[in-house]
Amino acid sequence: MTDDVLDELFAVIEDRKENLPEDSYTASLFDHEKGENAVLEKLGEETTELLLAAKDDDREEIAHESADIVYHLLVLLAMKDMDLADLRDELAERR
Repeated sequence: MTDDVLDELFAVIEDRKENLPEDSYTASLFDHEKGENAVLEKLGEETTELLLAAKDDDREEIAHESADIVYHLLVLLAMKDMDLADLRDELAERR
């Protein structure tokens, strides 16, 4: 995995937000009738799935659900007109 995979993913998310292609799951989150609640619900769902995978010590599922959480978190950041710099700055302050 390259260090810039998050940057690349976030760039795709921003592109989907801007262009809203019809066949894109990401675009559908930005255009969903529930608005940001659709992403918030997905974050809750994926968090529950991660907790269950951790309880079961299922490493493959932990990685899968963690990736789902990161993806939906990045979508939420884009919805709020934030970016990875905002996240990185906050994490850096916590060191």
